[in-house]
Amino acid sequence: MTQAPTPTADTVRRLVRTLLKEGAANAAGPDVRPAAEGGEPATWWVGTRHVLRLAPDREAAARRRRELRLRDLVRPHLTVAVPTSVAHGEWAPGLAYTLDTKLPGGSGEDHDVSAVGEADLAGLLTGLREVPVRQAEALGVPRTGPRSLEALRREAERAAERLAAADEFDPGRLQQLTAPAAVQLAAQSGTAVLVHHGLTGDHLVVSADGRVRGVLDWTDAVVGDPAEDIAGLARAVGSPAAVRAATLAGYGARPCLRGLWLARCDTVIHLAARLKGRDDTPLPLLRTRLRRAWEAILLERVTELRDDEAGEAGEAGE
Repeated sequence: MTQAPTPTADTVRRLVRTLLKEGAANAAGPDVRPAAEGGEPATWWVGTRHVLRLAPDREAAARRRRELRLRDLVRPHLTVAVPTSVAHGEWAPGLAYTLDTKLPGGSGEDHDVSAVGEADLAGLLTGLREVPVRQAEALGVPRTGPRSLEALRREAERAAERLAAADEFDPGRLQQLTAPAAVQLAAQSGTAVLVHHGLTGDHLVVSADGRVRGVLDWTDAVVGDPAEDIAGLARAVGSPAAVRAATLAGYGARPCLRGLWLARCDTVIHLAARLKGRDDTPLPLLRTRLRRAWEAILLERVTELRDDEAGEAGEAGE
């Protein structure tokens, strides 16, 4: 396999100079800078109004091309903004780029989501459920089966013991999720929807007043378990806010609790992996996600959940 070239500021500047009119008027080209520090930058700020994303390999390039079509499909169903591409093509043989307009606002990692922002998230979850699944699959969005919460619980228990030895986590907290409870929270058949599958704080555009103004990076979208996006929000904005948003979107107690425990198990497992050197995510971010996912909600324990038990979700979000 041919090694992909490493993008540099000069590479980016030459590319965007051909795409933006203001680049022609400025011999030095537009101001460009990596969006993240360290590593080989694949995302670049271009001036103050655009962001350039460079696919590092052919698999990522295929997802970038699919994302362009998917964003057009989801945009009419959402109450929050989705980036718009002003140009796309290849920055190297077989490697795609997209030049998008920058959505106004900051990162969800830097701004808390307000009560009105939770309503914005509810609109996001509602809109995702309304996107025609067949149309998404026709674009190449893969369908994935639901994860086993029972298997995840067992893995989290082992990870929790490692965290306890490092004085990072009390493993007794996982006892709230018993084996029978994990079985009760299995995903229900016939509930697959379009799932963003990457609702991190970095992918939520939040304004200073706590409104959620947009959602970025649709490359990992799948057709699957809606509890995965509830879990993503629990890690990004905290469990109470995530459950309230899901409740506003019409989800009942079962998917809310399933999403809550997916997030809690995931954060324990990911932090333990980082401490063993198997993950390069910054430790402060993993600890923050753990704290958010383990914020208490009123409906903590799984009791006799019935299929028609949507009313209990109101208790979960209060």
